[in-house]
Amino acid sequence: MIDTPGKNPLTSGWRLDWPVSGGRRVASAVLKSVVDDFSVDEELSLPDMLSAGGEHLYIRLEKRGDNTDYVARQLAALSGCRHFDVGFCGLKDRHAVTRQWFSVYRPGQEADDVTFLSDVARTWPVIEHHRQARKLRRGDHQGNFFRLMLREVSGDRDAIDRALTRVRDEGCPNYFGPQRFGHNGANLDRALTMDPSKLNHRGARAAKKRGRGRSTAGSGDSKNVLYFSAARSWLFNEVLAWRIQNGNWQEPMEGEPGAGENQDIMITGPLWGDGGTDAVSVQGEMERAVVAEYPGLVSVFATTRMKPERRPLKMMPKALQWHWHGNDRLELTFWLSPGQYATTLLSDVFDITDATRDTGEG
Repeated sequence: MIDTPGKNPLTSGWRLDWPVSGGRRVASAVLKSVVDDFSVDEELSLPDMLSAGGEHLYIRLEKRGDNTDYVARQLAALSGCRHFDVGFCGLKDRHAVTRQWFSVYRPGQEADDVTFLSDVARTWPVIEHHRQARKLRRGDHQGNFFRLMLREVSGDRDAIDRALTRVRDEGCPNYFGPQRFGHNGANLDRALTMDPSKLNHRGARAAKKRGRGRSTAGSGDSKNVLYFSAARSWLFNEVLAWRIQNGNWQEPMEGEPGAGENQDIMITGPLWGDGGTDAVSVQGEMERAVVAEYPGLVSVFATTRMKPERRPLKMMPKALQWHWHGNDRLELTFWLSPGQYATTLLSDVFDITDATRDTGEG
């Protein structure tokens, strides 16, 4: 047994692979053999999108082999603004072809936009641009459309088709992806040693309103927010895993928050916070019992002022389709809401090998 709270004694490390909806994965496949195998198109729709003008220049560009934060910093350097004056809706995979929106704070510089956009286009194709009144923030997008190619698919083709049909019609577990937790759960290790009091004010608000930090916010604040987020995400996954193992992850439990307000009950799990969970009765007792197994992570929330929140247990992809290319290549297309992971959907059916990790790329 490992004494460190929150560790999995079976693997001498953090559990980063959770139960799947069908009981087992029916096949294996390789993802991201080449950059073009993973394509994501961010869809943006805000109430003020039809407004004309503003201090922020919105740019929809295409990137290959660059992560989101790197592009944001390069846009800031090209524009001459501070890096936190560049906004975006979400972090996108580096090893992908991504069409993504950024906002750049450029007050009073409309006349220079053409030159600036020309400079940007030397590195990344600019698909669309316009001016808006406010900065883009995390979660502002409607969702993401994915086009993925799986290679070296090994498994019974009929079983794969049945499993994908089940995901299309019934959904799959809405786990946070393992990339959220760092290499071998390093972000969770750091969560155990961080000072939760640093999240009392600015840090906790930053977790909810990313991108609104002041210039005085240091990298330590953002790192603490990252570790805090990893801790509550991992606890959510553990609760969801418990419900899958007990066969009730798609059924409402007594004590589900909001269950008495309407007939259309959304089945959710806890994003832990100060006070733990909003669930009560049977569900609340269950969630607290699962989380109590990891006192080291629970202590992270003891002095924060981050209120408990909820996340749906089920991911329902839209327009999920798949097409076989020969016997060992499978193309999938689907749309996901913000905060949902394409790799989580794939991992409900396939034992996925990420080719970029095998080559040691970060």
